[in-house]
Amino acid sequence: MNNSASTQTPLLNEQLCFSVYSLSLAINKVYRPLLKTLELTYPQYLVMMVLWESDQRTVSDIGEQLFLDSATLTPLLKRLEAAEFLQRVRSTEDERQVIICLTQTGRQLRLKAAGIMDDMLCAMGCSLQEVGELRERLNALRNHLIQHQA
Repeated sequence: MNNSASTQTPLLNEQLCFSVYSLSLAINKVYRPLLKTLELTYPQYLVMMVLWESDQRTVSDIGEQLFLDSATLTPLLKRLEAAEFLQRVRSTEDERQVIICLTQTGRQLRLKAAGIMDDMLCAMGCSLQEVGELRERLNALRNHLIQHQA
């Protein structure tokens, strides 16, 4: 950023952070009724998506993939276990690790969730390719920010 730009008061609608924040709010508003039929919140849905991709994951693996710490993730997992979508089991190899496994109900939920991506694409008015390109760019920005923090 040049000096003259940094001395001006930034306008809200010119800030990338606000665009990302308000986009996140808008996305969550569209997801909310879709996920209500599955009896999931958006963060719970993310956990289920991780497990649908690869079952029997450790809590730390799930946290890494979702950028969540265990203090945030553990209550989510407990609620999903109470709903009988997953099971938390201590590792026999290392008792400090908890393995998260889908139940039959959790696996069946994947079939009910199958149309959500199509509904979201329709709501966004984008093609799958456009969403993929945007996702790649946002992921690159996120990764740069993470590297900057280190």
